[in-house]
Amino acid sequence: MSPPEPLAETSTQITGGAVPSPLGLLLAVSLGLSMVQLDITVVNVALPQIHRELHTTLSGLQWVSDAYALSFSSLMLGAGELADLYGRKRVYTLGLVVFVLASLLCALSPSLAWLNAARVVQGVGAAALLPNSLAILRQAFVDARLRARAIGLWAGISGVALVAGPTLGGVLVDALGWRAIFWINLPVGLVALLLTARSVRESHGDTQRKLDAVGQVLATVSLAALLFALIEGHALGWAAPPILLAGGVTVLGGGLFVWWEGRVIQPLIPLTFFRLPAFTGANVAAGLMNFGVMGMLFAMSLFFQHVQGLSAAQAGVRLSVMFLPFVVLVSFGGRLVGRFGARWTSVAGLALMGVAYLGLVRVEAQTPFLAMAPWLLLAGLGLVPAMPAVVHAAIGAVPHERAGMASAVNNTARQAAGALGIALLGGFLHLHAGGMAGTGAALLGAALALLAGALIAAWTLR
Repeated sequence: MSPPEPLAETSTQITGGAVPSPLGLLLAVSLGLSMVQLDITVVNVALPQIHRELHTTLSGLQWVSDAYALSFSSLMLGAGELADLYGRKRVYTLGLVVFVLASLLCALSPSLAWLNAARVVQGVGAAALLPNSLAILRQAFVDARLRARAIGLWAGISGVALVAGPTLGGVLVDALGWRAIFWINLPVGLVALLLTARSVRESHGDTQRKLDAVGQVLATVSLAALLFALIEGHALGWAAPPILLAGGVTVLGGGLFVWWEGRVIQPLIPLTFFRLPAFTGANVAAGLMNFGVMGMLFAMSLFFQHVQGLSAAQAGVRLSVMFLPFVVLVSFGGRLVGRFGARWTSVAGLALMGVAYLGLVRVEAQTPFLAMAPWLLLAGLGLVPAMPAVVHAAIGAVPHERAGMASAVNNTARQAAGALGIALLGGFLHLHAGGMAGTGAALLGAALALLAGALIAAWTLR
C-alpha cells in the first residue's frame, strides 16, 4: 500500500561478482520494487472486467487481491532470512524470475482458479523482492550521504509507482484489457534481471542464523485459513463445515505459532518485542491503517465502475488522487515526526484519515467527483504523517541493533492487515450486492479502523 520503510544497518559480507554500476544497481532494485508496488494497487481497477470475463463472484474478486497479499505478507520475513543465508543477489534474482513467470501465468489465465494460483506465486516473488531491494542498496553505497540519496530516490520511485498504479492500470485495462496489467511486468522484469546480473554484487547477512521453517509454515497456514473463512463465509454460510474447519485451523495454527515462536532459539518473529507496549501499539496502529486503506481501495474501485458506471481509467485517476499528497509531501512527514514525535504525529494522521473516510460514507451514484476529491485529498494528507510515524515508533521501541527486524515485522504486519481489510470490508459488499449501501458500510468500517488506530497510538506510543 505504501513504500516500505528503510531498515537498520545489518552486517554484510560481500563475496564478489560483477563490478557494480551505481545507476544500474539503483534501477535494478527500483524496478523490482516498483513492480511489487504496482501489483498491490493496479489490480483494483481491473476487477470489474475480470468479473465479466471470468464470470466470477465478489468473493472471487477478493481472492484476486488477497491471493497475492497472502503469500507476499506471510513469506516476507522468511525471504529476508534466506537472502542473508544464501545471498541477497541470488534471492533477489530468483524473486524477479518468479515474479515475471507468475505475471505471464496471470496474463494467460483461462479461469479464476488459474489466475488466483498465479497470484499466489506472484506474491512469493514479491516477498523475495521487497526486503532484499533495500538490503542490496544499503551494502552497495558505503558513503552515508550517497546512501541516503540513493534510498531517497528508491523510495521516490516506489512512491511514483504507488500513485501511478490505479491510473496506469485503468488506462491499460481500457485500451488493451485486464491481462495487460500483467503483461507489462514482463519487459520491466527482464530489464531488472539484466541490470541485476550486470550491476549487483553478491552479499550475505548473518550466515549463522537458521530459517524458522516451522514458524513460516504455521504463519502462512493460519493466515490462509483466516482469509478463506472471512472471504468465503458469506457465500458458503458461516456455519458451513469448510468455514468452521478454516476457523479451527486459524485458532489452532495461530496458537501453535505463538507456542513455537516462544520456544525456538531463532524465531521468525521475536515475541519478546510484543512485551513492549510501544512496539505492539505501533504495529497494531500500522495494521489498522493498512486494513482501512486497502479495504477502501477495493470498495471504491468497484463503486466507481459498478455504481457510477465509469471506465477503468476514470476510476484509476480518481483513486490516484488519494496518494498524490503522500508522494509530494513524503519527506515532510518525516520532518513532522522529528519535530513533534511519533505519538501525536501518528494520532493526527490516522484521525485525519478516519475523518476523511467518514466524509465519503454517504457517497451515491450521483455524487460528483468534485464532492469526493477533498475527502480523498484529506485522506492522503493524513497518510503523510501517519506512515512514517507508526514505522518510526515501531523501530524506536526496540534496541538499535534489532531495528532491522522491527522494521521487517512492521512491514509484514501492514501487508497482512491489508489482506484482512480486503477480506473483511469487502464482505460488506456481499451484504448489499456491491451497491451504494455496501460501499458506505465498507467505508465506515475503514474509518472506524483508522480512528481505532489513532486511539491505540495515543494510548501506547511515547
